[in-house]
Amino acid sequence: MSTGSWADPGPQAGGLGARAGAAVALVWRAGKGALLGSAALALLAGAWPVAGAWLTKLVIDRIGRPGPALGTLIALAAGLAVVGVLSATVPHLQRYLDAQLRRRIDLLARAELFAAVNRFVGLCRFEQPRFHDRLRMAEQAGQAAASQIVQPGIDAARMLVTVGGFVATLSVLSPVMTAVVLLAAAPAVAAEVLLGRARAAMAWRMSPRARRQLFYADLLTDLRAAKEVRLFGLGGFLRGRLLREVGAANDGEQALDRREVLVQAGLSALGGIAAGAGLVRVVADAAGGRLSVGDIAVFVAAVAGVQSGLVGLVGQLGGAYEALLHFGHYRAVLRAGPDLPVAPAAPPVPALREGIELRDVWFRYDDAHPWVLRGVDLFLPRGQAVALVGLNGSGKSTLVKLLCRFYDPQRGAVLWDGADIRGFDPASLRRRLAAVFQDYVAFDLTAAENVGLGDLGALEDRDRLRAAATLAGIDGTLSGLPRGYDTMLSRTFFDAADGDDDPEAGVLLSGGQWQRVALARAYLRGDRDLAILDEPSAGLDAEAEHDLHRDLHRHRAGRTNLLISHRLSAVRTADLIVVLAEGRIVEQGTHAALMAAGGAYARLFELQAAGYSADHPAGPATAPADVPG
Repeated sequence: MSTGSWADPGPQAGGLGARAGAAVALVWRAGKGALLGSAALALLAGAWPVAGAWLTKLVIDRIGRPGPALGTLIALAAGLAVVGVLSATVPHLQRYLDAQLRRRIDLLARAELFAAVNRFVGLCRFEQPRFHDRLRMAEQAGQAAASQIVQPGIDAARMLVTVGGFVATLSVLSPVMTAVVLLAAAPAVAAEVLLGRARAAMAWRMSPRARRQLFYADLLTDLRAAKEVRLFGLGGFLRGRLLREVGAANDGEQALDRREVLVQAGLSALGGIAAGAGLVRVVADAAGGRLSVGDIAVFVAAVAGVQSGLVGLVGQLGGAYEALLHFGHYRAVLRAGPDLPVAPAAPPVPALREGIELRDVWFRYDDAHPWVLRGVDLFLPRGQAVALVGLNGSGKSTLVKLLCRFYDPQRGAVLWDGADIRGFDPASLRRRLAAVFQDYVAFDLTAAENVGLGDLGALEDRDRLRAAATLAGIDGTLSGLPRGYDTMLSRTFFDAADGDDDPEAGVLLSGGQWQRVALARAYLRGDRDLAILDEPSAGLDAEAEHDLHRDLHRHRAGRTNLLISHRLSAVRTADLIVVLAEGRIVEQGTHAALMAAGGAYARLFELQAAGYSADHPAGPATAPADVPG
């Protein structure tokens, strides 16, 4: 079983150059027109401050001369006016293009990221906390690729044009001051790189805390948790936990903020001292007649432009550097290897002819954990019903996960008509299966969608949906909802036309009703080769449970079924009953044979039956009746 390491972005994220190239490629695919337009406008915008400064100098110098030429002054003033108009209007167009680009990159980044997540065949990565941290940061980094990597790069190019123009201006007026101003900016560049690295490292360290903040916030607002939160008085406790996580994150950010303000304030003071010294020098030269008043004006503008441009450039590059570090999370998810091995040209799974076999299967979830299955040998014959029983923790649910190939065994194999399922296409295998899991999902969707998700090809086929719901005994309930099958089975989301106070906008089902909806999803896949029913009647009352198992017995006739149930009375009609204990099969046979053997199954069955016996004492003695699972 391949789990992958998520302790850091790892080599699959690549170096900064590779990440920058990947970010640019992502933005290019999302909207090359908007990218090129924004870049062109940014480069033009970088030249305007320099042009404005030089035009201002020429105007001042021309006015200071005897008998200024009016036509020349008007032309220079008109040039300044054009620069002013363009400076005022073009940024609006650039913001429009940037917004277009941001929306497109957001869509594409989400599409690529979750396509990568969907390529994970199994479940192991979803059990790793660090993977969830990485996934959350990858989603943020992908969406921010335009605004935090490419756009800062465009802005940096604009600032380079501005700084380059002003540096050329300064070099004409004072080569020495040019060198001083540039050297004063060098420490700021180095400091911003180090601070960016520190910010990225802190974000990764604080990621678990951020995820726990979301967890506690969800518990405080989620309807499914609201009953117990209020019954047990957990609101203050959860709020305290939430605030503790927020406070710890704030402490880390505050420490980094102190470092930033000290470093950046010190470097800004250094730049101010250099600018002040240069201004004194230029004023002295002007007083000596070596420079004009216009030269002073353009010098002041140039120094301010170089300093502000360098500060902005350093800030943009520092932010882009930090964003590139974060973008490693995005690339790490996109470039992650498979969690389970899949052959490049894996064939589809053929229709089941003989049966499914588990041959000497050993499995554990991690090398640090004990074995959950220990040398299991089991054959599920085609067209027969096999029941799996055992105490909680005996390995029943794990066996189901191996049949669905959510995991691979460390030893042994699962065989489909004698062929190892690892050699087949996993999606093809799962199309051959139908299942009701014990921890089924109650989707915040309409009733039709909740049933139709069992087979997306039938999502718009209302007749098929109703037929499956009828088999599950839930059609009458769903048809009687305020909007029938189009009713939302949730009070969390509303359609656009719904009002928050519309009582028909969403309906909440009971646990037993949800159980039947989940069963309807499985019935929608009724023609599959193997049906797995894991506690299909757990949420039902006694009468409904009896009806359900009667319907299941009729429906599964001639089909290959694996049934798991706490209630042993529900499995007694199975063709084969398998008893699992501590990861091993300890008994198997028909109900009659197992009862005659007087082993573990007989003991558990009699223990449950005793709970319903008229002469059995009530109270704690009946409690073990539901022990088997």
